[in-house]
Amino acid sequence: MTSGETLRDNTARGAGTTRGVVLVAHGGQESSTAPTSALQPAVLRMLPVAAAIRTALRGSGAVVQRPRFTVRGWNGPQASPVADLSRALDDIAATYGTVPVVLVGHSMGARAAVRAAGHPAVTAVAGLAPWLPLGEPVAQLAGRRVLLAHGTGDTITSPAETWAFVERARAVTPVAAVEVADGDHPMLRRARLWHAIAAGFARAALGLPAGPLARPLTDVDAPRTVL
Repeated sequence: MTSGETLRDNTARGAGTTRGVVLVAHGGQESSTAPTSALQPAVLRMLPVAAAIRTALRGSGAVVQRPRFTVRGWNGPQASPVADLSRALDDIAATYGTVPVVLVGHSMGARAAVRAAGHPAVTAVAGLAPWLPLGEPVAQLAGRRVLLAHGTGDTITSPAETWAFVERARAVTPVAAVEVADGDHPMLRRARLWHAIAAGFARAALGLPAGPLARPLTDVDAPRTVL
């Protein structure tokens, strides 16, 4: 992945002192080999998401990373961002040792996060407005905490495909499913709720109290929770 930013709590200084790592993955396009840019909308959209997570984890000793994918597209069988995430996870393990890693991805970044969740460093993954086409694999999610949240007003990626994926994934691991009423794909409508979902999940996944959203973010029995 290309350079992004690492948002580090003052108490988190490296292996042995870091409680966990949250990696925030931005969206992209179905097909494109153009390099990513720090100013492209999909990248910028994750700035407030990462900031909300960092605020929620302040004082916990956790690290938040917001790297950029090398290219903008998924690119069919290449699944370009998955290789980027795998390398980033290897780097995290080398830097911090055995700490829990939480993946939080949006759109294409959510698809990449779900695919990369089989990495031994990953303990949890959240997909926000995810792109999860029919047939997307689920076996790699075994043993991971999973949250998938999709807005009812999303016209870019399919909520129906997300809920179908939830049903298949529940055969291998518990999955919390959240439906954001009137939520759109870029997560601009009801933005504070989207940010709270991401931050609350990160806290819960790292063993911290998740606050007022604790139940919907951890309820793996309900078909889906509407917020």
